[in-house]
Amino acid sequence: EVQFLQFGGGSVQAGESLRLSCTASGFRFERSNFGWYRQYAGNRGNECEVVSSRKRDGTTYYAPFAKGRFTISTDNAKSTLSLQMNGLNRDDTAVYYCAADSDGVMDPVVDGTFPCARYLDVWGQGTLVTVSA
Repeated sequence: EVQFLQFGGGSVQAGESLRLSCTASGFRFERSNFGWYRQYAGNRGNECEVVSSRKRDGTTYYAPFAKGRFTISTDNAKSTLSLQMNGLNRDDTAVYYCAADSDGVMDPVVDGTFPCARYLDVWGQGTLVTVSA
């Protein structure tokens, strides 16, 4: 069974850190491209935006709001994708999703917003991150 099981998230104060992780099974982790996306709470239409991505060749991308604060990483031995988030602020409050293109041919970066889980083929279940002042 193809799965991307998500861990982490929760509630923190502004300025604090969180680490999100996703553990893969049922597909070739090392051949995949990955993305982290987020959906704002209460968002209508279930729209997501890209937070960060990492291709199988190691190329990474960070959305402007994530640069300098978030770090994406992979551990092929553990089939795990992670997102370290530092210096969180209230604008980071959202549901965060990990996703994979298991064929490693699609660019995880999408301009603007798109319907969550309607891009790439493997998605985590999502985890809520709440940042309070």
